[in-house]
Amino acid sequence: MFHLARHAGTMASVLGGDTDEALMFRYQRGDVRAFELLLGRHRRPIYNFILRFVRDKAQAEDLLQDTFLRVIRSAASYQKQAKFTTWLYTIARNLCVDASRRAKHRKTQSLDAPMNEDDTHGATRLDMVPGKSLPADRSAIGGEIGSRLEVALERLVPEQREVFLMREFHDLSFGEIAEIVGCPENTVKSRMRYALEKLRAELEEFADLAKALP
Repeated sequence: MFHLARHAGTMASVLGGDTDEALMFRYQRGDVRAFELLLGRHRRPIYNFILRFVRDKAQAEDLLQDTFLRVIRSAASYQKQAKFTTWLYTIARNLCVDASRRAKHRKTQSLDAPMNEDDTHGATRLDMVPGKSLPADRSAIGGEIGSRLEVALERLVPEQREVFLMREFHDLSFGEIAEIVGCPENTVKSRMRYALEKLRAELEEFADLAKALP
């Protein structure tokens, strides 16, 4: 079994200045160090992406491992014209969708539930959201505002919610999101617009997110 921690160390080498795509081509040619650096760069953001999607720490860790195992197994099929991050997020998103479909009848856990069920005062899933991705400082997102945000996001249809999360939490372009979810870019923009309208209706703090649209 592949162990992520074994390959996630920081590397100070000539590979450090290479693009993701260059590293992937190196890995295709058998350079394991290139994969180690890719893992170090993307492990945390991909984990956060998966965690926001499935909202279960143990499952997110399993899907993270599955994602990079898929990268290993599919390395030969990676094409030069593909942006590595788009390819990587597509793999992670597809695994999340499959997992969600299998667990669609299970009760989902709250974003503000403790990550550790035995620690009622511990870190929450909402804490995984980086403050710079929200329209106000992270310190202001708590209490009633945090609860309202959770409810507002839950009320979005899945297609709108995933576009919003990828755009605002992961700073992906509309073109990248369109490629990841497999629909036209204009459709992605429409989903984002509807998501913002619904969020603005419940949270005035989200009004300035409309500026994110071109």
